[in-house]
Amino acid sequence: MTRLLVWRHGNTDYNAGGRVQGQTDAPLNARGRDQAAEAAAVLATLHPDALVSSDLSRAHDTASALASLTGLTVTPDPRLRERHFGEWQGELLKDIETRHPTEYARWRAGDPSPGCGLESLDDLAKRMLDALQDAAALAPGGTVVVTTHGGAARQGCGALLGWPNEATRTLGSLYNCHWTELRDRSRRVGGTGWQLTAHNVGVLTQP
Repeated sequence: MTRLLVWRHGNTDYNAGGRVQGQTDAPLNARGRDQAAEAAAVLATLHPDALVSSDLSRAHDTASALASLTGLTVTPDPRLRERHFGEWQGELLKDIETRHPTEYARWRAGDPSPGCGLESLDDLAKRMLDALQDAAALAPGGTVVVTTHGGAARQGCGALLGWPNEATRTLGSLYNCHWTELRDRSRRVGGTGWQLTAHNVGVLTQP
């Protein structure tokens, strides 16, 4: 059965400062690089067969830490980028709440298209679903590690599981350098397709 490990990138200064990243190409900071190295040591013991990553540097550099231990090549896929946050990209959350209170409240409430140029959750789910399915096809019956971003990971996993947005929102946000595990049981007798088998797995203590 195919196993997908959907891995969030390490910490960045944007994460640490409460700033919206979206598709801004913020790099890993020192903490993020340490997180990637520690998590990669654990993921390497799971013997991945393929590595796929968002092409944004914080994700690609996280994946590269695992590539250096496994000898695998990281395949970049721009569909694995974080949700595009429109006018909010690069801004502090506290400033967004002040300047765009209506749209901010809609976003916090889970509105799939809250305005201010944010990519809709339906569009995010579609591209993430396509990317995850293509990644899984690289190693049928094997293990594929997909390195992506927090919001993208949650929406993509929900889409793969066939969940509506209301159910997907119940998944807690992935901590930096933690991952979600999904397994495709469709080839088994009585199989039910993709199943969530673990969430927010990692080796680091989070605040």
